[in-house]
Amino acid sequence: MSLPLRFRQLHDHARAEPVVSWELRRDRLQRLRHLLIRHKHDIATAISHDFGNRSQHETQFLEVFTSLQAVDHALAHGHIWMQPQSRRTSIWYKPARNTLLPQPLGVVGIITPWNYPLLLTIGPLSGALAAGNLTMIKLSEHTPTFGALFDQLIRQSFSENEITVVNGDIALAREFCALPFDHLVFTGSTAVGREVMRAAGANLTPVTLELGGKSPAIIGPSADFRHAVTRIINGKLLNAGQTCIAPDYVLLPKGREQDFIDCARDVVARFYPSLNDERLPTDDYTSIVNQRHYERLASLCSDAQQRGAVLTPLSRRAPHASTRLLPPLVVTQASAEARIMQEEIFGPLLPLVAYEKIGDAIATINAGPRPLALYVFDKNPRIVERVLQQTVSGGVAVNDTLLHIAQEDLPFGGVGASGIGAYHGEEGFRRFSHMKPVFRQSRINAMRLFSPPYGKAFALLMKLLVR
Repeated sequence: MSLPLRFRQLHDHARAEPVVSWELRRDRLQRLRHLLIRHKHDIATAISHDFGNRSQHETQFLEVFTSLQAVDHALAHGHIWMQPQSRRTSIWYKPARNTLLPQPLGVVGIITPWNYPLLLTIGPLSGALAAGNLTMIKLSEHTPTFGALFDQLIRQSFSENEITVVNGDIALAREFCALPFDHLVFTGSTAVGREVMRAAGANLTPVTLELGGKSPAIIGPSADFRHAVTRIINGKLLNAGQTCIAPDYVLLPKGREQDFIDCARDVVARFYPSLNDERLPTDDYTSIVNQRHYERLASLCSDAQQRGAVLTPLSRRAPHASTRLLPPLVVTQASAEARIMQEEIFGPLLPLVAYEKIGDAIATINAGPRPLALYVFDKNPRIVERVLQQTVSGGVAVNDTLLHIAQEDLPFGGVGASGIGAYHGEEGFRRFSHMKPVFRQSRINAMRLFSPPYGKAFALLMKLLVR
């Protein structure tokens, strides 16, 4: 069946059944949960196959567990979210009543990237199902093994009138974006996000764009330095840095660059002993997803070095092109014009940028596009508060990295070049619902006083109201 016909089938079904009970929504979420629990190992194996090597432990924690969190949160709270909400009525219109009535939008399109193919599908999917929608999912062509498996699992658990999965190349992605969805969610690069928004605009399809950018980590002057380095390295090297909210560069007090490198080497040796011993398998350290991205990262390194940057390995293991193993590197003295300081890195390369005063670090952040995530480490709450107040980012973690994305009661999304809109938890439910305003007039009301023919009584009322 062609893509437009598959969409039309979902669209017609959504329009034919606009009222979706909590019992049906709960059943769909429970089927999704059962799918994740039953096939968690198959999913991790498929993703690892697509990457060449993807840590099974990381997949279980970063994708399966966090996906289950999203589904369980929706199951626990969805029946409350879907209840009509009372809103205040102005005194001039009482005893009328105002309410907001949450309704399903209809068909939600979800475009998933390759770096976290399960989590970045289930996250928006759980919100869309809780809101009573039907969904069509386009998976990345860079994770074909996972794509085929997920399509099979969805077909086993859901009818084509509930969830449809499609796999294909860029041409199919363009066709997907051009469909008249009731809402379209895209996670990926800023450049592709522009194309998605342009295609969706032809149908006036509202979009949620989860993009990326250069997410900074600030080590403040009174931070617990070793803790800060440990958590930054942890956040950077999960999935080998192929994470949209990974720390992209570090702002740290001038003169502490070598301290950072020394501490980071200790952390890498502790977290990934195989990167210092070639006799050990590198199962816990993820490969770069494909040759194109491996060569892109190598090109970033070459460009930085040509512009005077110094690249310092954090381990003894050498890069291995055939397996796309790229051990972590710290980059110092990088020119501001270097590509590594202009583009999102999306890999295990970590530039260090020294600052004299915390205000200089804030100014560096504010000079660029607004990031998807920001991390600040300091024991002084006044410094933390200053950074929070004087910078704008999609989300923030204080004295840690990445974990704000796992908080289901916090919305996740970008701002400016790093994204449009947010989801997770109740915000996700609202994102995928039409919150329909309803005004209920009372049988006894004062509207006759505002009706023609207008006379002295109306003039007196206007003097009272317009002052």
